[in-house]
Amino acid sequence: MEILPSGDTPLTRFFETCCRYFRTTELGSSNAQEAAGMAEADSVLQAAKEVQAGDDPPKGDFPVQKKSPKLCGSNYPLSIAFIVVNEFCERFSYYGMRAVLTLYFLSFFHWDENLSTAVYHAFSALCYFTPVIGAIMADSWLGKYKTIIYLSIVYVVGHLIKSVGAIPSLGNQVVHVILSMVGLFLIALGTGGIKPCVSAFGGDQFEEEHTSERNKFFSIFYLSINAGSLISTFVTPVLRGDVKCFGEDCYALAFGVPAALMVLALVVFIAGSGLYRKTPPQGNVLLEVCKCIGFAIKNRLKNRSRQIPKRDHWLDWASEKYSKQLIGEVKMVTRVLFLFIPLPMFWALFDQQGSRWTLQATKMNADFGIYVLQPDQMQFLNPLLILVFIPVFDLGLYPLINMCKFNFTPIRKMATGMILAGMAFGLAAIVEIKINETDMPRLVPEESLIRVLNLAKNPVQVTIQDRDLFQQPVEAFQNPAEYSKLILNGEQQSLHFTLQHQGLSLAFNYTVKEKSVYSLIVFEAEGSLSSRLITDLEAKPENGLAAVRFINGLSQDVNLTIDSKQFIAVQKNYSASEYSLLERDKYNNGKCITEMGEFTMELGLLDFGASYTVVITNVSGGAVKTWKSEDIKANNVHMAWQLPQYLLISAGEVMFSITGLAFSYSQSPASMKSVLQAGWLLTVAVGNTLVLIVAQAAPMAQWAEFVLFTVLLFAVCIIFSIMGYFYVSVDPEDLEEKEEKRETASGGNMITLVTQKTKL
Repeated sequence: MEILPSGDTPLTRFFETCCRYFRTTELGSSNAQEAAGMAEADSVLQAAKEVQAGDDPPKGDFPVQKKSPKLCGSNYPLSIAFIVVNEFCERFSYYGMRAVLTLYFLSFFHWDENLSTAVYHAFSALCYFTPVIGAIMADSWLGKYKTIIYLSIVYVVGHLIKSVGAIPSLGNQVVHVILSMVGLFLIALGTGGIKPCVSAFGGDQFEEEHTSERNKFFSIFYLSINAGSLISTFVTPVLRGDVKCFGEDCYALAFGVPAALMVLALVVFIAGSGLYRKTPPQGNVLLEVCKCIGFAIKNRLKNRSRQIPKRDHWLDWASEKYSKQLIGEVKMVTRVLFLFIPLPMFWALFDQQGSRWTLQATKMNADFGIYVLQPDQMQFLNPLLILVFIPVFDLGLYPLINMCKFNFTPIRKMATGMILAGMAFGLAAIVEIKINETDMPRLVPEESLIRVLNLAKNPVQVTIQDRDLFQQPVEAFQNPAEYSKLILNGEQQSLHFTLQHQGLSLAFNYTVKEKSVYSLIVFEAEGSLSSRLITDLEAKPENGLAAVRFINGLSQDVNLTIDSKQFIAVQKNYSASEYSLLERDKYNNGKCITEMGEFTMELGLLDFGASYTVVITNVSGGAVKTWKSEDIKANNVHMAWQLPQYLLISAGEVMFSITGLAFSYSQSPASMKSVLQAGWLLTVAVGNTLVLIVAQAAPMAQWAEFVLFTVLLFAVCIIFSIMGYFYVSVDPEDLEEKEEKRETASGGNMITLVTQKTKL
């Protein structure tokens, strides 16, 4: 990022041309699939920061470059083909890895939802802090080309470490966590570091007179970003869920393919090395702005004497060291940065598509008839909807509003985007409440749940000591009712059970522990009634899997084969197996092997999130007869109910993100565009940090958390609207002229300060 002496620079001209092109082609200036919604578009806009065609020839490590060969006789440099392919592969790599990240934490590490969410957003926040580092490296030290190369190598190493850490047989849990965290840190450093460099480097390849071709290049660049993100968010979850390796979901493959794409991105970029135009680093304006602000604050604190005349603006205290032009430009930037203060709350909601919304999808019915979606595949809706909404809004909605003579200012558009995002989370809360209706009740200390499975031939009356739970006799093979709550007098308690059957009364004692779920199995053994207390699942199976266990009612041991990979041995006389987790499917080709031979076994549909108990009752006609009981209800809320919330938040992104960047661009001087980009990226990072804090510091029911974020965003929207009401839009060029006139008029009244210690 350069410190340019004049407002009329290649930077200024290119920024204006680039932004006009995006607006007129209805593409917008947004990469809709960025975690921050606009980070890639910000990166595209930054491409103008060093268009150096008219500058002095580079020196040192940046020799004068020959003109790059052209594509098919056009004015397009051949080098841009390497840059576009590099960007497609890098975006596929990043979004493909991130799409499965939350479920990786949940299923592979067995972390709870709050910790998985917190680490996911910590990684996302780091990805938007590190672009500042990459920009400083490129502009002040290495130049863009070397920065891309070095940080891409870091990027590749991070991907490889992450993929190796996902191999189950390699080390223990601690090894996996360490490898994954190191890999994610390197990936965040790599992807964030090259973010402000790649598109800028692409802009450098064009000669000054080829402005039209340069603009069209950014259109292609934008499409490559969206193509990579859209394809990867759909394909990578398939590699995770539909391909099995090491006996479980293949996270090693799901991370390995993005790693291979990043290696390809690096190879392609290096392959075009001889064709690139490389410009030298020219200094970083962001550092100058920070130094100017720091000096103004420090100088003001050192000169607090009443004898020293006050100054119109606190930044005027930097005039002893910095030029009036720089101070005036910093004043313009701080006005816009002040409006950025409420913006992180929008990103706090927006980026939860990859965490909380994905976790919500795991508890829903994903069967769309012709295709069963993976829960982490729903994220592909956002880039798809953005590509639809941008032309709809630009060609339809906004002109219609203008026809109604409503002044739909940028501030109002951004506030509307916030409202739409808040409404999306309101819908997410409603969906979550409906999902919870099929959940197991939340257990508390000194409380357990119990039900009765009557596998005898006649009704049985069950009585528990000092409890009035089962009023009516339980019929034979009756579908069990809801679990009954059992109140204990401590962490565990020995209870007396009485069974009344055909005039006989039998007593049994069982020890029941708190916060546990039980089934009392009643069956006939050796001409008498008997029972057994077994432990059930306390919560739904994770990730939409189905859980099944078997009770062997035969007088001989059995070996069961559910599919080619599930083998279960169950002892005779109503012994129960452990639960097995299976993908949602119909299982009608099972086998049961006994002393008498091999028999077929049909289980039917094992649905999303359900838990089943299958009782083997007898063998008849070459097949075993079974009775299936649903212990935990299947997910009955369809994943399609997430579509309205995706529609709302995607529409909100178009109004908030594209408008916000265009507005901040229009309100800042030409030499300060990159500073505002850095500020915009930091709002994304801060937003992810807010989610991290809420997930760890204030754990609550998920629907309540959605409501909390909705209320917070609405409150922030009101604050932002008030700030915007008092904000007066300006033309930076006019403001610069006024600032110069004011400084000229007041220049004679300014005194030179000598910084010294003041005695009280």
